[in-house]
Amino acid sequence: MKVCFLLLLFLSAGFAQKLDPAKWSLELEPSTAAPGSRVLGRLKATLEPGWHLYSLSTPPGGPIPTTLQAAPNPAVASFKIYQTKPIRAFDKNFGLDTETYEGSAEFLLDLEIAAGAPPGSSDVTAQIRYQLCDDTRCIPPVRKTATASLVVASGTPAAALSIPPGYLEFVPGAVTAPSDRQGLPAFLAIAFGFGLAAIFTPCVFPMIPITMSFLLNKPSGRLFQAALFCLGIVVLFTGLGLGATAILGPFGIVQIGSNPWVNGFVALIFLVFGLSMLGAFELTMPSGLLTKLDSASQRGGMAGTMLMGLTFSLTSFACVGPFVGPLLAASVAGGGATRPVLGMACFATGLALPFFLLALFPSYLKRLPKSGGWLARVKVVMGFILLAVMLKYLSSVDQVLQWNILTRERFLAAWIVLFSLPGLYLLGFLRLEGVGRDEPVSLNRLLAGTAFLIFSISLIPGMFGGRLGDLDAFVPLARESSGPLSRNEDKLAWIKNDYRGALEQARTEGKLVFVNFTGYACTNCHWMKANMFTRPEIAAAMSNFVLLELYTDGNDEASQANQELQEKRFATIAIPYYAILDAEERIVASFPGLTRKAPEFLAFLDKKL
Repeated sequence: MKVCFLLLLFLSAGFAQKLDPAKWSLELEPSTAAPGSRVLGRLKATLEPGWHLYSLSTPPGGPIPTTLQAAPNPAVASFKIYQTKPIRAFDKNFGLDTETYEGSAEFLLDLEIAAGAPPGSSDVTAQIRYQLCDDTRCIPPVRKTATASLVVASGTPAAALSIPPGYLEFVPGAVTAPSDRQGLPAFLAIAFGFGLAAIFTPCVFPMIPITMSFLLNKPSGRLFQAALFCLGIVVLFTGLGLGATAILGPFGIVQIGSNPWVNGFVALIFLVFGLSMLGAFELTMPSGLLTKLDSASQRGGMAGTMLMGLTFSLTSFACVGPFVGPLLAASVAGGGATRPVLGMACFATGLALPFFLLALFPSYLKRLPKSGGWLARVKVVMGFILLAVMLKYLSSVDQVLQWNILTRERFLAAWIVLFSLPGLYLLGFLRLEGVGRDEPVSLNRLLAGTAFLIFSISLIPGMFGGRLGDLDAFVPLARESSGPLSRNEDKLAWIKNDYRGALEQARTEGKLVFVNFTGYACTNCHWMKANMFTRPEIAAAMSNFVLLELYTDGNDEASQANQELQEKRFATIAIPYYAILDAEERIVASFPGLTRKAPEFLAFLDKKL
């Protein structure tokens, strides 16, 4: 993420009232209309030179977007909002792309007059909330109204209403929040990689020669048949993503990422599939369903080949499920209304792509490795990894509910064991399926087993207060008293969930307040606290502030109040989010999200009124 700062310059309430660079007006075309007809409202903002207004579609997390709505009126049944295309450009003050209007801006309101609208004159009022900035400063968000007179008269000829070219409809709530965009390419790449990895499982890999023999012998062409087969796979898994979105809804998917029930559900999925991979039990689809699908796929034709892809996906569920279940659940927990659909589509593409490529280059079938014990070893190693990832989500539940059972030390102890076990297994010291008693250790097994052991040993310093770099984002934070290692961040005195107390201390000490909107289960928040706040130059700058932590993802009243405060003051509930306030609650600067660039964050800390 880029550095973001916001300078709100107003010395007093009286000055804020005088500084008003925008004038609003509303006109209705026509101003007289019959019940059931439509009226076009032109809402215009005239801006003073040098100032710019932000569009309706400006994403949250940066400047305050403009919002419009029609005040309740019995004469107006419904309305639609349209805006012209804004100027999209990089804003150095916010460190991200913004959408602005300069000079003037015009919005259209498509008003539908109620069929039972009472005759006579009434006022149609547009309610506007907006923020204006120039190159060096911003004014606080302003609320205004613009009013025009509407006369409802039966028998008035209905004028043809059309939206002029260049206007696009804006649907409130359709703007994608930054949390949905951030990390999406990496998530989709992981989903695609999961699909490729699922090929090398005991349920899928042995089926490749049989499936390709069926496709290559089809009379209508191997590429066409392979495309239909792959389409069947993609349709099934994308349908799972669509189902998740339909059940939870876009708003639900975005909001439940830190919910302890969701994280607990994700942890349960990882546990079930992890134990299944280790051989505790086998997960299978109902045999009756598979029999019916297999019979349908034998009928031939395009539908038969697609059904064969669907049947193949379901029959391989025992091995593909450990990828699909956690990936789907993680996509929901990660936030974003489109993630389940896009994630499943990318996973299915990765799973289906080898079949299409082998149909395109059938000679490579002879070069595939033969099935053997390596497939069983892959399955066992995956089981240990799934159990380790399960602990991450279980830790989120523990932190949000503040049980403090799965502490950093216990969490890392469990990870050290779980990542040591596959290393010992691959080296032949742990007897499970896939490793024979007298079977020699191959070079690949030796290297893989050694890598697991090295990784597990590297976690040991973290149990005694040592930093783990990027891994600190996924493990519980160290307590102030954990370990003898000196850490700059440990020297910083934080006030937790006491907004008024921090402001009072700032007045007493003559300091600014550094506000850290954070979360118990927020990985980016953990990374910033473990890796950014501990840098000597950052810790030195932060020591000049009154430091305030406001947790927003807990189940207590304090988290709810903190979230409402963040949304009211900064029009976002995304975390992490950082702000600098003076003792009178005036905003000096703000900085959304994670950054790995210390100079950017240091520049934010150096901002003054």
